[in-house]
Amino acid sequence: MTFLLLKDLLIIFGLSIPVVYTFSRLKIAPLVGFLIAGILAGPFGLGLITSGEEIELLAEIGVVLLLFTIGIEFSLSDLLQIRKIVLLGGGLQGFITSLAVALFFYFFVAYPPEEALFMGFLIALSSTAIVLKLLQEKGEIYSTHGRIALGILIFQDIAAVVIIILTPFLAGTQASGNVFIELIFRGLGLILLTFISARFVVPSVMYQVAKTRNSELFLLSVVVIGLSVAWLTSLAGLSLALGAFLAGLIISESEYSAQALGNVIPFRDMFMSIFFISIGMLLNLDLLKEHLILVIGATLIVIFLKTFINALATFLIGFPLHTMLLVGFSLSQVGEFSLITANVGFANGLISPEVYQDFLAVTVLSMVLTPFSMGMGHRVAAFSQRLSLPEWLKHGRYGELEKGKAEKRPENHLIIIGFGINGKNVATAAREALIPYQVIDINPETVRQEKLKGEPILYGDAAQEAVLEHAGIKTARAVVITSGDPVSTRRIIEVIRRHNPFVHVIARTHFLNELDRIYSLGADDVISDEFESSIELFSRVLNKYLVPENEIENLSSELRADHYRMLRSPGIRRTGICDLALDFADVEIRSVRLEEGSQAAGKSLGELDIRKKYGVSVLAISRDHRIIPDLKAETVLNSGDLLLIISPPEKIEEFETLFAGKK
Repeated sequence: MTFLLLKDLLIIFGLSIPVVYTFSRLKIAPLVGFLIAGILAGPFGLGLITSGEEIELLAEIGVVLLLFTIGIEFSLSDLLQIRKIVLLGGGLQGFITSLAVALFFYFFVAYPPEEALFMGFLIALSSTAIVLKLLQEKGEIYSTHGRIALGILIFQDIAAVVIIILTPFLAGTQASGNVFIELIFRGLGLILLTFISARFVVPSVMYQVAKTRNSELFLLSVVVIGLSVAWLTSLAGLSLALGAFLAGLIISESEYSAQALGNVIPFRDMFMSIFFISIGMLLNLDLLKEHLILVIGATLIVIFLKTFINALATFLIGFPLHTMLLVGFSLSQVGEFSLITANVGFANGLISPEVYQDFLAVTVLSMVLTPFSMGMGHRVAAFSQRLSLPEWLKHGRYGELEKGKAEKRPENHLIIIGFGINGKNVATAAREALIPYQVIDINPETVRQEKLKGEPILYGDAAQEAVLEHAGIKTARAVVITSGDPVSTRRIIEVIRRHNPFVHVIARTHFLNELDRIYSLGADDVISDEFESSIELFSRVLNKYLVPENEIENLSSELRADHYRMLRSPGIRRTGICDLALDFADVEIRSVRLEEGSQAAGKSLGELDIRKKYGVSVLAISRDHRIIPDLKAETVLNSGDLLLIISPPEKIEEFETLFAGKK
């Protein structure tokens, strides 16, 4: 069995590469390529794979991981914010669609009421996997229409469980009993478990795991939490996918959500590709050929009907025309849970084998058309804005989602990677300059402490795409990488440049041999600890020799030019350095305290004749923290005075004995 599974995986992935590559070059969604690859590899295509049980198992894992990552990206607060959409929008959509389809099958196809209602339930469900995948790829999961679609899909996923339970009753093969009451109590228990876990259990567990700095342990902990909640949900009679979504919500309430998402995404993408391929394998090409007109006609009717009803439900809960059209076109397909429910109905005799196969063909074809349908939705929505329509239709009456999300998405902000001494100093400067910023750090203790202080900080490895996206890399204006570790710095810059080619990147490095490599990866400025220390030391020396400040600043800028090229290549000569004259190299300026009991105390400057005897000039006197700049020969010196003098270096020691107290 292991050999056959490996062979099947090799076939489907090997076939997917050229198909998806071709579709990508044609600017068609890769998802369609996976569906086509499944059709070609399946038993009704080229017949490369004849048994799909193992593939279906892997596909189910893909759906579970997708819902898990969606839950992580979402949060309980976000879910509560769209509760109106989940309950009212999802309820309206499900009720109207089921009723319309049931009436059609009852009056025009002469189905019995139970079978007609069952077909209504099947067609009412949309594809959570496909819609959310496409919304994520387009970056629209947080848009208004994206969140409405998610709310309706959540309702549908819960409704799918109820439909599966209802199916035996519709078929007349099972008595009702106390199944529904039991299901309600299980659901309430699951909600309570989710709340307690999100608030108390998971954050503490993840904190202890994160403290180990062990990425393998962190990943294992995330997977165990996700699978545990999904398993408990299945025990409660609900779907694994819904349980995975709840597990994601639990993790999303902790500060470790971004890092967890980054760890899970590669596995999700791999298993999701298997899911779409497995859907394609279900399509019976022979049956499609025989019933081609019927299948195409039914698919177009379903897409049109669902687009209209989804848009209507969105409008009824108060959203504008533009949003309702986008939601309508997004949810126009039949979903993967419909396939599972149809299989239960087929097993219970609610639908015939021929109807089952036709329904599979309509479902898969509607899924294949989803990327094109969503693209058309954007064009139709844009066109609708140019029409002269009533204001109540164009603008709706519900704007909370747009306002709430606008506040959550930062723009033109600074991202600080690493919150050690350098990171904290950069954050302090940004705060003083009123520059919005977001901090990323891999130390869980730092994250927890700084969060309590109100710092905008999140836990994660900045080399993870999900972590940078969570920090708003696409809308950031600048990024400062403070760690100095060359390996992580290179990885971080590579990810940054993939997501935002225009953001200004400033990196720090300990090692001068890393400068050119970091610049070549896309850093705009690289700060070298060694060279900056040298420049600072050199500046202090020049300051000691009384070189004017503006000349020191010009020289420092010249030394930093061309990536410290002059310091790395001593043979290079610069005019600025050759012309630098140390005109005051033979004098020193310093302060001297007139001690109690010194021989100079009580005498005037004229009496002491300091300039003639010692070659020393007194520039100013500080007495009782007040400066006396206008000095004359009659000015008397008192004990405790602080004198600012200019003197040749060799005269300093002799002069200081004049001001020393008696021992």
